[in-house]
Amino acid sequence: MIKERTESRSATERYRKLVRILGKKYIKSNIESPYDYITIATKGVDSNVILNFRKYFDISREFTADLLNISEPTIYRWIRGNKKLEKNYSIQLFELADLFLYGTEVFGDKENFFKWIELPNTALGGLKPKELLELPGGIAKVKDLLGRIEYGVYS
Repeated sequence: MIKERTESRSATERYRKLVRILGKKYIKSNIESPYDYITIATKGVDSNVILNFRKYFDISREFTADLLNISEPTIYRWIRGNKKLEKNYSIQLFELADLFLYGTEVFGDKENFFKWIELPNTALGGLKPKELLELPGGIAKVKDLLGRIEYGVYS
């Protein structure tokens, strides 16, 4: 029971941090669970959250475009035009930010987490965690592996 409350508190703190990172100006609702990503995304999320995401995690335009499976010029046009992100891109961005925050918690800092996602991993069939992030279900697989690492049941 204590572990469960700690997990819940940790997730709640992570969701609050996610809103701060992406921008309270753009994410006007509280996030209490991953299901809130869908509700918020359906209302529309300003494309400027992509800039905030990149800045906080210190990742390149190229890597961001790869993660969202779109081109760099497309991201540029969306931001320049103050476009609202399509629902799926918004959800993908929320899930990535959540994963990156969780990975940072598990590994102690962003630098160690980003080193880890670059390394081939036997639990992922020899793939690098980074290679799964743009694939359907890939974020969940990487997050599951982080959970196993956190609890010492890494395989």
